[in-house]
Amino acid sequence: MSRLQNKVAVITGGTSGIGLAAAQRFVAEGAFVYIFARRQDELDKVVASIGRNIVGVQGDVRKLEDLDRLYAKVASDGRTVDVVVANIGAVNSVKLADVTIESFNHNFDVNARGVLFTVQKSLPLLSNGASVILTSTVASLRGFPGRSAYAASKTALRSYARTWTMELKDRGIRVNTITPGPCDTPLIDAEVSSPEEAAAVRAKHAANIPLGRMARPEEIAAAMLFLASEDSSFVAGSELLVDGGMCSV
Repeated sequence: MSRLQNKVAVITGGTSGIGLAAAQRFVAEGAFVYIFARRQDELDKVVASIGRNIVGVQGDVRKLEDLDRLYAKVASDGRTVDVVVANIGAVNSVKLADVTIESFNHNFDVNARGVLFTVQKSLPLLSNGASVILTSTVASLRGFPGRSAYAASKTALRSYARTWTMELKDRGIRVNTITPGPCDTPLIDAEVSSPEEAAAVRAKHAANIPLGRMARPEEIAAAMLFLASEDSSFVAGSELLVDGGMCSV
């Protein structure tokens, strides 16, 4: 298991769900990983649980000074970056009639602006031939009530992948979007008020997926590994659906 041997990866939102699974898999495949998230206690837990080849940096993708501090840490450790996984995302479910400036900005500040500056700030350290992975959502491809700003902010990532592939082609940097279907993560429990509600949400998602179940975070991480590794050396500017057939069938 050495598909990322001697590679350095930065993963935002690496303390739970898909980001955590990616951090675990990347370290297992030989990478040194920097995870970036807002809660220091969660960062400490993940670093302790993985136990090697991982550093946690506390910060918020909405704050440029925090992103500067993230990459300053990488530079001060004498490393460059081979993989960026711009994974952290904000979800604010509000129907059109109830959208406010605050709810709109909550989605765009993290999902669109935060991703752009996460990647922009990495450029001085990004190695030639590096891989940049942007985490989108099936909500960018299908209509879901209450997801106006969330879906629109995530749709921007597909455009980023096309534009940045052209801008960075002389350096051989590959930019791709990964689009997961509903994934069984703690975010589901955080969005509802009881275990019964969470079970109902999971059942509803499963009923809409041809494979009959939600994704596991480890399955999305495996697809990220493909995009991060040389296995995808001729994949650029694309969108990889990992949705159990939800948007294809």
